Order: sequence, then C-alpha cells, then structure tokens
Amino acid sequence: MRYNNKTLLSFSAAALCVGMISSASAATLDEVKERGELRCGVNVGLSGFSSPDQEGTWQGLDVETCRGIAAAVLGDADAVSFTPLTAKERFTALQSGEIDVLSRNTTWTATRDNSLGLNFTATTFYDGQGFMVAKDLGIEGPEQFDGASICIQSGTTHELNLADYFPSRGIDIQTVTFDTPDQTAQGFASGRCDILTSDTSQLSALRLQLPEPDSVEILETLISKEPLGPVVRQGDDQWLDIVQWSIFAMINAEELGVNRDNVDDMQANPSNPQVARLLGVDGNYGEQLGVDKDWSYQIIKQVGNYGEVFASTVGTDSPMQISRGVNALWDEGGILYAPPIR
Repeated sequence: MRYNNKTLLSFSAAALCVGMISSASAATLDEVKERGELRCGVNVGLSGFSSPDQEGTWQGLDVETCRGIAAAVLGDADAVSFTPLTAKERFTALQSGEIDVLSRNTTWTATRDNSLGLNFTATTFYDGQGFMVAKDLGIEGPEQFDGASICIQSGTTHELNLADYFPSRGIDIQTVTFDTPDQTAQGFASGRCDILTSDTSQLSALRLQLPEPDSVEILETLISKEPLGPVVRQGDDQWLDIVQWSIFAMINAEELGVNRDNVDDMQANPSNPQVARLLGVDGNYGEQLGVDKDWSYQIIKQVGNYGEVFASTVGTDSPMQISRGVNALWDEGGILYAPPIR
C-alpha cells in the first residue's frame, strides 16, 4: 500500500499526539513520586470533611481520601500537603497545577466534567441540597418559604438549584451570598437571613458551629442530587485511574470485610480469591496502575476501608452522626458500589 506525503504527514501528526498523550499520562504520577508528596486541595474548613484540629492536623472524609491516594502512590498516608481552597478558587488551583487532586466536597455535574478541562473520578459521598431553619419558625418544607431570605455560599451549585426550584413553583425568595461556609453560617446565626441552604452534609457540619445547635433543624426535603468526589485534570488517564481505584479499593475492602485490624491476617491468609486480588497476593493490579503491588494493602492498613473512614469522620463515631443512608453498600440498602478488582 502506498501513502502520499499528506497521508504520511497525518500519520506523523497522529504519532506525535499519541506520544504527547503518553507523556502527559504519567506526568502527575512522576511528579508526585519525585516530589515525595501529594498536593491535595480541600475545603477551608468543613467539619467532617476537611478541617484542621487544634494542632493544625487536617481531618475529615475528603482528607482521608487524599491520605488513601498517598498511601497507594507513595506508601505513606502522611505524605500529603493540604491546600485550603474556597469554592471560587478550587478549580483554578487544579487547572494551574497548584494541586494534584481536588478533594473538596465538590458536586459532579456535566458542565464541570465537560468544559473545565477536569475529570471527576468517583463519588465518595452521595448528598443533596437541603435547608436549615430555626425550630420556632414552625417551617415544615420549602412550600412555606415565600418571601423568605436564604443564606447561600457563592460559586456553588446551590445557586442554580434555587433558581431551578423556586420560580417554577411560584415561590418568591431573596438570596444573601457569602464566600465561605463559615461566613454563611455566621450570616444565618446573626439574622441576616431566615434560612440556610447547602448540601445536607455541610448543614450538619455548620449546625455544630452555631451558638445554639439544638435551636435549629434540617428539613427532610431535598431539592437536588449532589454526588461529591475528587477531581483531577484531563489528559492524564493514569492519574485518573489511580485516584479512582484508590477509592474503589476502600469500598471493595468494606464489602469484603477487610479492615485496618484484620488486613495483615487477610493478606497472609486470604479468605477468598477476591481478597487475594485486593491485597496484592494474586495478580499484577498495582503494576497496571504504575504503583507498588501492595498499593491497596497500604490504603487499608494506614487509612481503613470506606466504612471505617465514614464512621470516624462523619458517621456514628463522629460529632456529625450522619447515618449511612444511600451511602451504605449496595447490598446493605444503599447505592455505594465499586467495580471489582479482577
């Protein structure tokens, strides 16, 4: 078969593109390994998800997700630096390369996934937008919001959700916007508005910051779907896979009954082939990702399975006391589901 110069030029350009993609695909992994540290963007302070304790140590569900990624890539869950970001700053920080992964209670939407040069990896918390009101107002649902003012954080999906929900129902509201969750909660506490809106997980955290937490309640009505999870840059498929499968490993570990306490015994004597594959006893799944063979063992040993992390950060072992609900495993009444390692 003969090729003309134009065809050869096209092949050369295609080969060049493939080379560029191949080079880019390993860029983040190589940079993280060379640096010896994962750079993770988190919320400026949201209890249960990402906030520093009194000693300045970052804690929360989003924080533990980053620690799990660091354990998989570097073998050290503590090899992470955390960059606190507002809602307005978060995407720019990731796009510019200031951070390697954004793990900041961020909702997965079509626009964010398709137009910002970013990729969402997996959902770590299924949420929905709700409302917090003072109990003494006697409000039972959004149908009673006509004429009310609502405190809301700018730069979030919540603004669009309000615009979708209330005008179509003939309910007139006024919004009062703030830059951070803390400012939003303070505005609500000081009487700047009648109602505070956010994801219910964030409302649960902000409620604990109020002077009188027992004087308010979170209504049962949700007006949106808010799947929250980590985000990475597009054009780096290997890094996308690493972040994604680090999360999947934690979910699979819970399903298979592998936790921080028994992971050593499970690795030495796998109870079934699925556990053997999960813990690197069988197969070359770490090699496929570009990390060590025991990548998932390190995640579980140093950070825990998904259920352990959920309980300690936002669940029954935390001040948040959020029930698993839809975030329970698929075989326990929830929708949490991870592809199998095989």
